[in-house]
Amino acid sequence: MAVAKVYSAQNDISNSSVIEIESDLSRGLFSFAIVGLPDKAVEEAKDRVSAAIKNSGFDSPKSNNKKVVISLAPADIKKEGPSYDLPIALSYLLSNGEIKFDPKEKMFLGELALNGDIRKVKGVLPSTILAQRKNFKEIFVPKENANEASLVNGIKVFGVSNLKEIINHFAPFESEFRKEILEWQRENTQETKEENENDFAFIKGQNLAKRALEIAAAGGHNVLFFGPPGTGKTMLAKAFTTILPDLYYEQMLDTTSIHSVAGILNGDKISKPPFRSPHHTSSHVAIVGGGMNLRPGEITLAHNGVLFLDEFPEFDRRVIESLREPLEEGKISVSRAKGTAVFPAKITLISAMNPCPCGNYGSQKQCSCSAITIGRYQRKISGPILDRIDLIVPVEELKRTELSNDKLEISSKDIKEKIKNARIFQRERFKKLGMKYSMNKEIKPKHIKEGSLIDEKAFKLLLDSSEKLSLSTRTFHRMIRVARTIADLDSAIEVGSKHILEALQFRGKIS
Repeated sequence: MAVAKVYSAQNDISNSSVIEIESDLSRGLFSFAIVGLPDKAVEEAKDRVSAAIKNSGFDSPKSNNKKVVISLAPADIKKEGPSYDLPIALSYLLSNGEIKFDPKEKMFLGELALNGDIRKVKGVLPSTILAQRKNFKEIFVPKENANEASLVNGIKVFGVSNLKEIINHFAPFESEFRKEILEWQRENTQETKEENENDFAFIKGQNLAKRALEIAAAGGHNVLFFGPPGTGKTMLAKAFTTILPDLYYEQMLDTTSIHSVAGILNGDKISKPPFRSPHHTSSHVAIVGGGMNLRPGEITLAHNGVLFLDEFPEFDRRVIESLREPLEEGKISVSRAKGTAVFPAKITLISAMNPCPCGNYGSQKQCSCSAITIGRYQRKISGPILDRIDLIVPVEELKRTELSNDKLEISSKDIKEKIKNARIFQRERFKKLGMKYSMNKEIKPKHIKEGSLIDEKAFKLLLDSSEKLSLSTRTFHRMIRVARTIADLDSAIEVGSKHILEALQFRGKIS
């Protein structure tokens, strides 16, 4: 009996770690201990592992008078979840001499059923990315997770159904039980295409709002819609996803990894930008993230996609103010007593609000709110938050003649093509300038002028306008980014005066 070691991983959105599972057996009264900061699910693995080993045709740890110690290293990292079952079982069998194989450059993940079947676990994709980055050659995962793991290039993926199958895979070549598991070949799952009821073609009027969404999609800018209830603010926000290009490979891996760790992955990948729309009664922890074990919130689940906050002023004030960091930095830091985590949060914020609590201020209907009530309601959206919103767009009531018009507007498909071309134009410009940006919203202040290629006449116009409108320095920079995106939609090399003027029209006040 010797110490045996196999490898697994602890998943964390901000920092995953390779975990070494060591097994040591010694003579004496039976005991089975798991050390190394295991949570309850890991602690309970000893019972699942014992039953799975017995029902796979091997001697159960409980049937031997041996002291079993399983060590999960590094010992200072909290180990969570049932994905350690499979490597614990293999480590025990290696240490007991019942199987023989070289565990180097191999990683194992999987929950064991009592009969030895291997169940699906969460967080397989980030573990596979980690394994590939740490130069592991092979990874063994539950068969249900194999398609997810196969998204990563440069590592062999093996989908396993039960414990006996993986033991037979590692049996000696001369053994009658040897049966190799074939490397997983990715199944190309077809995403169902449904007619989208939120296509821009079916939204009557609201040309200013549609134009704002077009600009937002092209450059990743944040939008605030304000107007009376029933004018289509929510419909416009939902239609926004229909004009967004699909995620790039790296974005797809990042986004899918987050949803995999959170345990909400629907399918084996996320190829389209996620759209998260939490209710305004959602708690601060639900939106920002945190809790006892530092879980991601809605802001992180919207990474590389859209966070839609309807009834914006009705959200808790802490929630609204917590948007400052992600809107500026593309990440959010969550500090709690048990530790600190930095979650990715590159989002496009689409928010919507009424002009007053009753919703009728400024509309054809009579408003029942006092001036003090209206002012208090609108001040729920603070100046620092408004500074981080690029496009403030009024959404007005439509005339009955516009509603009865049967003519279809420009479709989402056509707008999407314009946005794809604008993003290509952006990337090529950044490449020529030697900058590592992908969208205009990411341009840092120190690169704002050279990265935007704004002509002197247009720059002077913006300077004069910002002085008259009393724009903050942050808003000034954001207006340059928006104007640059408008120029990209026109395939213009330089930002001109007309692009500045269009950008400035989206800096109206909420009223």
